[in-house]
Amino acid sequence: MNADVFIGGGGPDYATPQGLALKYANRHGLIAGATGTGKTVTLQILAEGFSNAGVPVFLSDVKGDLSGLAKSGTADHKLHGPFMERAGTIGFSDYSYHACPVTFWDLFGDQGHPVRTTVSEMGPLLLARLLELTEAQEGILNIAFRLADEEGLPLLDLKDLQSLLVWIGENKQSLSLRYGNVSVQSIGAIQRRLLVLENQGGAGLFGEPAMELADLMRVGDDGRGMINLLAADKLMAAPGLYATFLLWLLSELFEDLPEVGDPDKPKLVFFFDEAHLLFDDAPKALVDKVEQVARLIRSKGVGVYFITQNPADVPEDILGQLGNRFQHALRAFTAKDRKQLRMAAETYRENPRFSTEQAIREVGVGEAVTSMLLKKGVPGIVERTLIRPPSSQLGPITVAERQGVMAASAMAGKYDAPLDRKSAFEILKARADKAAEEAAKAEDAAEEAETPMLREFNAARRYSAKGVTRSTSRPVRRGASFGEAMTKMVVKELTGTTGRRMVRGILGGLFKGR
Repeated sequence: MNADVFIGGGGPDYATPQGLALKYANRHGLIAGATGTGKTVTLQILAEGFSNAGVPVFLSDVKGDLSGLAKSGTADHKLHGPFMERAGTIGFSDYSYHACPVTFWDLFGDQGHPVRTTVSEMGPLLLARLLELTEAQEGILNIAFRLADEEGLPLLDLKDLQSLLVWIGENKQSLSLRYGNVSVQSIGAIQRRLLVLENQGGAGLFGEPAMELADLMRVGDDGRGMINLLAADKLMAAPGLYATFLLWLLSELFEDLPEVGDPDKPKLVFFFDEAHLLFDDAPKALVDKVEQVARLIRSKGVGVYFITQNPADVPEDILGQLGNRFQHALRAFTAKDRKQLRMAAETYRENPRFSTEQAIREVGVGEAVTSMLLKKGVPGIVERTLIRPPSSQLGPITVAERQGVMAASAMAGKYDAPLDRKSAFEILKARADKAAEEAAKAEDAAEEAETPMLREFNAARRYSAKGVTRSTSRPVRRGASFGEAMTKMVVKELTGTTGRRMVRGILGGLFKGR
């Protein structure tokens, strides 16, 4: 069993060892089952097994229970007796308690080291999904990203994107000739969605220093892989942010990692909990992207495991690529439930000893219907498996214990302080300040060049002077329209002091209070 991640015991008396071959662990997997059937413990023992085998792991702690991975289980735990009994039943002779190497991460920076990326790295497709934009609004977002590249405007944080959108609105007429209609209403809608994202705490996700993928793929001096645990209990209040962040991280792994073919063991195993959030109401372009990543990231040495209540939550094209399966009990109260249960059972290679459909309905807590890939990637026969007990603590650790782990981590201090280097916001602000300054200088120069009499004439005051005559080459137009008079007045105001104030208001108002 040295080449396997030990899962538990199968067979009629649960004495037959069941394991997941590391060679096929990058062929992806599925952990499914109703609430309270043991999915979290299965996730915990898989993380332990991969870590012990030298494989780094990334997973999200949706309920806050998985922080116990950082602490050893103890003999005084209330389940110590049942754990030892189960270990004896499944033949887990070398079962012992131990802690795992854990690094805590948190988008909000409260329960773990901060996680950041830049707006540019997120890209318009995922950002449009995060903001729930319409097709027209997504088009404006694509224009913003194109202009940022052409104008040399780095998009690092949300204020960079917000300021660029304002600039696009001010120049919409010229931009519409090149990119099509640029609607102020669409820009306003995007700005409102960005405000909602800020109120949800999402602004902390964007900025620098951005996360380095290498920090997720560390192996300790003892040969164990690092378990990267994302605190997601608070993050689940913004499910769109949660799903988009995990998809971004998966996409970054896909884009940046080199091809490795079929390694002896994965370079990283990625667990995507609450996977249904990724696919709920997702546009086809996004689902296609997930399918592409799932299909091709295997050759990068990354295994992806989706965790959800029902296999039907995962699109069929993606579900067909999940070779290693852990199916906990499904409830069948309605006709739809029974249909989904039957469909789930049909995806397994049958075992003559029992009915797969009945087994999925009947397995108890801590038991699962499993199927692992065998030689040449062939699906194994379905088996009822009693999941092994965890070696780390079952349940969360205390706040003080978490802070102690964070303080001792190699990541301590690396991402804690945000950086705010020159980017789109600062560049556009500098342009606005320069334009206002040039307008002020031009007005001052014009005022200095005026004679007192000409200044009075421009101010429309009554006076008489021989230097003011009526030209005979351009006859006076009598009865000029009210519209023409208003136009002349506006032009005059724009060239005067009021005009200077207006320029400063238009170009500088965006940055007031920043």
